[in-house]
Amino acid sequence: MEAVMRAERPMLTSGASGRVAALLSVRVLRGLLLLLQAAALLLLLPFRWRPLLVSTAERSAPAPADGRPEASRKGGHGGVVVRVPAAMVPRRQREHDASWRRALAVRRVVEAMKEGQLGRDFSLFTTARGDTLFTQSWTPVNLKTRGLVVLLHGLNEHSGRYNDFAEKLNENGFKVYAMDWMGHGGSDGLHGYVHSLDYAVSDLETFLEKVLAENPGTPCFCFGHSTGAAIILKAACDPKVEGWIKGLVLTSPAVLVQPSHPIVMVLAPMFCLLAPKYQFSAANNSGSVVSRDPEALQSKYSDPLVFTGSIRVRTGCEILRMSTYLLQNLNKIKIPFLVLHGASDTVTDPEGSQRLFDEASSTDKSIKLYHNLLHDLLIEPEREKIMQDIIDWLSFRV
Repeated sequence: MEAVMRAERPMLTSGASGRVAALLSVRVLRGLLLLLQAAALLLLLPFRWRPLLVSTAERSAPAPADGRPEASRKGGHGGVVVRVPAAMVPRRQREHDASWRRALAVRRVVEAMKEGQLGRDFSLFTTARGDTLFTQSWTPVNLKTRGLVVLLHGLNEHSGRYNDFAEKLNENGFKVYAMDWMGHGGSDGLHGYVHSLDYAVSDLETFLEKVLAENPGTPCFCFGHSTGAAIILKAACDPKVEGWIKGLVLTSPAVLVQPSHPIVMVLAPMFCLLAPKYQFSAANNSGSVVSRDPEALQSKYSDPLVFTGSIRVRTGCEILRMSTYLLQNLNKIKIPFLVLHGASDTVTDPEGSQRLFDEASSTDKSIKLYHNLLHDLLIEPEREKIMQDIIDWLSFRV
């Protein structure tokens, strides 16, 4: 099923009015817009670097509806590959503002508690910038807590997507904390927009401090998926964070993300300045498949807290910038870690995980590459085995 390896070693001049008229002409402006779109599309190509064999999606099915909630208290290769049905993504996605999303996130937790999830709770966390982030936790019931797991979701999703995984961790004595980073889930910010991934890094560090203060003496681990894993890796390069964390678990980390042409790295800052929040509809027509489970895909892409719009320009630039940083600093990783990646992942390159394993300075490190599996390992058909592999690794270190 998987290959496993272990190691043990210590980014107007003045002129005639005619020139100004020419510059502002409709034809020229249209040309500039086309150039902007073409160059920005180049930014999207790095997120798809293998062709897919996929079935044709039907567009006729209605998109699922979700009522407006009221705010509550404070606080492959080798298998059938299914492309995300276009009906799951509305043609023009509604922009849910942060307050709407937060109210929905809160309502879901409250409803889960009423339905018997006694250990689940939420709170609101204010950053140093004054932004409000939605966080939640899952506490083992009738079982002693032997470890903490601070969880960071991937790009465009949110912490509630990991409820099943958190419950499984609870059953094994691990208390789970999770944070929706800026622009995601119930947190502040334009949905799906990342102004700076460094904000997410600093927010994670502050959140970690809070969690550790509430649970003194309890060993703490971090779990991150995709871009969330990249955020955790950058935080782990900080010696202060290194002293707080006993280990990292990373699924499909966004380590190796490269542009299709070197000129993209030159053009990227200009487009981030001109149209940082701009989206490109062409991206939706070429999205990569993240799971071989059709029901799991339906659940994910019908969730209004999951951003299903096209990637925003600055968001793509930030991911490229983070990848560049990590590739230059992998040797700074000294914390024990387990990295897991689907060998058929078309969203983040498994080779990035291999480079992390090869170059990190950690003396306790493991890698698992799962044959035929795709990007979202925890919603793949083999999710139970993936979760057990993670729990076994964590349990051995508490």
